[in-house]
Amino acid sequence: MLTKVFAAAIYGIDAHAVTVEVNVDKGIGYHLVGLPDKAVSESNYRISAALQNVGYRIPGKKYIINMAPADLRKEGSAYDLTIAIGILHATGQIVSDELKKYMIMGELSLDGGLQPIKGTLPIALKAQELGFEGIILPKQNAKEAAIVEGLKVYGVENILEVIHFFESKTELQAEHIDLHEIFYKQLETPEFDFADVKGQETVKRCLEIAAAGGHNIIMIGPPGSGKTMLAKRISGILPPMELQEALETTKIHSVAGKLKNGIGIIGQRPFRSPHHTISDVALVGGGSYPQPGEISLAHNGVLFLDELPEFKRTVLEVMRQPLEDREVNISRARFSVTYPASFMLVASMNPSPSGYFNDGDSRMTSSPAEMQRYLSKISGPLLDRIDIHVEVNPVPFDKLSDERRGEPSKVIRQRVIKARHIQTKRFENHDKIHYNAQMNSKEIRQYCRLDETSLQLLKNAMEKLNLSARAYDRILKVARTIADLEAEEHIQSNHIAEAIQYRSLDRDGWI
Repeated sequence: MLTKVFAAAIYGIDAHAVTVEVNVDKGIGYHLVGLPDKAVSESNYRISAALQNVGYRIPGKKYIINMAPADLRKEGSAYDLTIAIGILHATGQIVSDELKKYMIMGELSLDGGLQPIKGTLPIALKAQELGFEGIILPKQNAKEAAIVEGLKVYGVENILEVIHFFESKTELQAEHIDLHEIFYKQLETPEFDFADVKGQETVKRCLEIAAAGGHNIIMIGPPGSGKTMLAKRISGILPPMELQEALETTKIHSVAGKLKNGIGIIGQRPFRSPHHTISDVALVGGGSYPQPGEISLAHNGVLFLDELPEFKRTVLEVMRQPLEDREVNISRARFSVTYPASFMLVASMNPSPSGYFNDGDSRMTSSPAEMQRYLSKISGPLLDRIDIHVEVNPVPFDKLSDERRGEPSKVIRQRVIKARHIQTKRFENHDKIHYNAQMNSKEIRQYCRLDETSLQLLKNAMEKLNLSARAYDRILKVARTIADLEAEEHIQSNHIAEAIQYRSLDRDGWI
């Protein structure tokens, strides 16, 4: 007897339909074909034990199980439930015409229980796209799949529930969630608030500008000056995610297996802070079976690299193209996948190997040559992609002891949102440009025109401060964002003057 059961395979951050065909014939044998990996090939042991422990069995027959399309690699243990139900139906232990209406996936424990799987959201979206009535999967994944509207989602804890459902012995309760309530509840209060930050008004201003224009930023300061504390608060002033952004972000975390159980959708912008010992594959993604890296997990959010010069040079260099293209392309001999990687880079570093500025501080023990070697760990092309450089100095005691709270994040966020709305309207006819940091030379010439006073100011700064050529475009883009924060249509000389301050590492002789 031939039976067809339906599942899906994850490819990048999208799912592709998989038809599991089970054919039972005379003889003895178990043949699983269709490019399965080791975990899929081992499924017969888990299925056999699970069925035996719930009162069913695999009769002594010849089984040929084909996972179509056969040229698409199948990975992981999520096909256990699919194959098990196919075998039971093909051997007559389940009699039902309902199998074709559902996509079925789940990993089996030896006692028949179901373990959670990765990539639930893209699988549910594919089931909806193909017109399936519903999807059956482990209970832990039900909330995640239930955010897809128009699809019945049944979360089960044991294979017996699935068997009885198809035999019409029991009814399964479909999972229901209020998508908008869950989504907007996560947006209410940021975890870290700028109101708790003492002093550092200049740095907070820089972070506001960076958030408003989507600019990459690097903070340079000694240990204990508050660089990490400030970085953790920037995601709280970024504009709230749109629902479509949240769905795309959730898909990436789902595929990577990073979605917490019970959370149906990620409503807050991600904040990823990998350790400086991270490998290039872990940062950008890849591996024998490609998985999203940290820069994709930071999609629509913030990637914070603390102590930037401590990262391996190769790790930083592989990040250059994703910073430009906003996506990661991973190619292998037989296939290639693309992961989104539109993130805001926030980096921090000490000004020298000793950790302190060369400004008379007695703790400064690094020579100019040592400082030059230290700073040269960050390549020019990478610095080209960082718009704002800001120096972070230690907070004096009188400000640390001040009991007054600073400006809260929700107030700063409102100014950022207004500036982003201006940019959204400005770039509404551009497909790939949504905020100022994404402008190229053509858009800069169009939207960053300067009057004579501003142009002369910028020329004098370039000459007197010995700013590099790469600073020119960056200053114009940052000045455009400063003008947007003040709702000014044209860039003024004071906007240029402020933007010039934020190019510390471009100054000749900054060491």
